[in-house]
This record gives sequence, C-alpha cells and structure tokens, in this order.
Amino acid sequence: MAKKRFISWNVNGIRAIARKEALKWIDSKIPDILALQEIKAQIEQIPDNLFNYRYKNLFVSSSHKKGQSGVAVFTDIEPHYVSNCYEVDILKEGRINELHFDNIAFFNVYFPNGQRTSERLEYKLQFYDRFFNHIENLRAKGKDIIFCGDVNTAHKEIDLARPKENENTSGFLKIEREWIDKVIKAGYIDTFRYIHGEKPKQYTWWSARTRARERNVGWRIDYFFVSNSLKENIIDAGIMPDIFGSDHCPIYLDINL
Repeated sequence: MAKKRFISWNVNGIRAIARKEALKWIDSKIPDILALQEIKAQIEQIPDNLFNYRYKNLFVSSSHKKGQSGVAVFTDIEPHYVSNCYEVDILKEGRINELHFDNIAFFNVYFPNGQRTSERLEYKLQFYDRFFNHIENLRAKGKDIIFCGDVNTAHKEIDLARPKENENTSGFLKIEREWIDKVIKAGYIDTFRYIHGEKPKQYTWWSARTRARERNVGWRIDYFFVSNSLKENIIDAGIMPDIFGSDHCPIYLDINL
C-alpha cells in the first residue's frame, strides 16, 4: 500500500487551458491520477503541450456534440477495466471515465448542469440516480469506490457564499442537495469535509462575470467521494484556489491504496 495523489479539475476547455499554459504546474506535482472535466475536445484535439511529463495512459470520453462536455484521465496506473459508462451517460455526452484497478472502481464525472431548462434539470436528476445505482451495484460486488468531478451542486449552506439568494437555483435546489445526502447516508465520504470539518468560505467555482473569484463569492461543487471502506486510507483532501485558468479550481485527494 502506498500514497496515491488524485487531482480533479473542471478546466472549461482543454485547448484554452493549453493556450494559457495553465497545466504546466503538473510537472512539479505529477499526480498518480489527473482527472479533467469539461475538456470540450475529442481525443485527437487534446494538445500535447499541456505539460512535459508523459503519462503512460490517457483515457477520454468525448461528447457526440463537438466542443461540449468531455472528460479525460491521465495516469501511469494500468487499469484492468475501462469504460465510458454509457449505462449512466445514456446521451453519450462524454461525462464519465470509469477505470478499475486492483479493487478500486474509480470514476471521473462531469455531472450535468440543470440550469438551462426544466428538461435538463430532470435529466440531471435521472443521471444522479443512474450513477448512484451503478456504483451501488459495484459496491455490492465488493468494489471500493472513488468518484470525483464537477457534481454541479453545493451540498449545504456553508458550501456557497449566498445560499439564501440561490435556494431556487439549480445547483442548490433541495432535491439536488438531497441526492448528496443520500450518497453520504449510503456510506460515501465527502473527503474535503472529512478532513476540514465545517471550515467556511471554501469554494471551487466562481462566476466569471462578476469578479466573483476576486471577492471569493463562490460555490463548492467539485468533490472527491470515497466509499466508507476506504475511510482509514484517507490521508488528505483539499482545494487548490491559487491555480487559475478556469472558472473552477483543482481539488486533490491523497489516499493510501
């Protein structure tokens, strides 16, 4: 068993990130797993100058609609099973990387945003339920679960700067927050809160329109969850707010595996 570092980041366009040279810091960190969401690219469009380190493996799930969604995992770990998890991502929007290694089922997920229309909110809730059922089925088979990414929902009032103003906004609706309640009740750990407790003003996303990041008017909508079976393995988890380039910042998990 050895410490593994996972980093997750919604980059809001991997080609834009490359132009900004906003992933060059990876060369000084070299996480065991780098999980990116909202890459907005097909695999052949991913720049080769994101950082100098050359990972052995790159796994990509791209949307059938070019320039939208998309997720990618860079890792030196050799998984024995890889899937785009279309039983959950039924519209094939490029929202999930599923990798199994040892006894771990790892998921890099870009959960849908429900703000656009009522239909998209309904799809988001259905996606939530399909994903939960999928990981529960794997856990019933004895798998340890790690999932990360942009969940697109702040869990509690402490997880966004202006909860009262956003009670009727998708991303903080009661029904969305109840899904996270269900995940935690079922035995999954929000690793950030496990490490940091009720530490306030800790956000991972800020609106780009209102200088919100400068004023730290944000939301914590990016997470690392692990199944309770891995609780004793958690070493550290945190947010990396000093890294720029996207409207999100990266988050990390250190865990013994």
